[in-house]
Amino acid sequence: MSILPPQAEKATYVERMFARIAPSYDRVNRIMTFGLDQPWRQYVVSAVAPPVNGCALDIGTGTGDFLPLLAAWMPDGIAVGVDFCVPMMHAGWPKLQMYSNVGRTASIRPGVTAFAGGDALQLPFPDNTFDTITTGFAMRNVTNIGAAFHEMWRVARPGACMACLEVARPQNPLLRLGHQFYFEQIVPWIGLLLSGDRSAYMYLPQSARAFPTPPVLAQMMRDAGWEYVTYKLLGMGSVAVHVGAKL
Repeated sequence: MSILPPQAEKATYVERMFARIAPSYDRVNRIMTFGLDQPWRQYVVSAVAPPVNGCALDIGTGTGDFLPLLAAWMPDGIAVGVDFCVPMMHAGWPKLQMYSNVGRTASIRPGVTAFAGGDALQLPFPDNTFDTITTGFAMRNVTNIGAAFHEMWRVARPGACMACLEVARPQNPLLRLGHQFYFEQIVPWIGLLLSGDRSAYMYLPQSARAFPTPPVLAQMMRDAGWEYVTYKLLGMGSVAVHVGAKL
């Protein structure tokens, strides 16, 4: 049974869905990815290597998992997470406070982290603002992936690097079959058990199934203006990290 909304209703559907699952979102993510989502995010940040005094932007930041990782590279910089679902950012606020407190306790000046409300298709920032841009598991939720990549390009400074962490499908037939069974049959029940919302975790695998393959996504980045686009498969091919630069 497909629960994917019509394209015209997708933005409203996604915002309301994430608002419902915001309190349990991090816990479900850790469990359903066996804790691998954090090493994947660390790989993304190391791939873009934010400058010490730079300005980084995380698109579709949700609860802000990328922000402490970005800020740790930028003790004299700032990491901003933008999302259009306020309850998700509210759920992540203690995470940012904890990061700042840890930095002060260790007598190390942590980089500044902040949330900002906004739409990935119309970012509330001027042209040529950010040195680094990341996005994780967000592009399958936007209504126009190409437009989102172009907005990232617009707000990136010349020389900036961008990385996109997203779902993929294992190339090995047996792994692909096992991944599909787990993601589509087991994950919704994990979501129901931990968040009380099975439909949200039915949407997530269904949206992943409809998401472009890594080669297609790479071309969409190039079409949006990003250059030197490459990608790497992680998690036995279950996720892909795309990296590009603005020259």
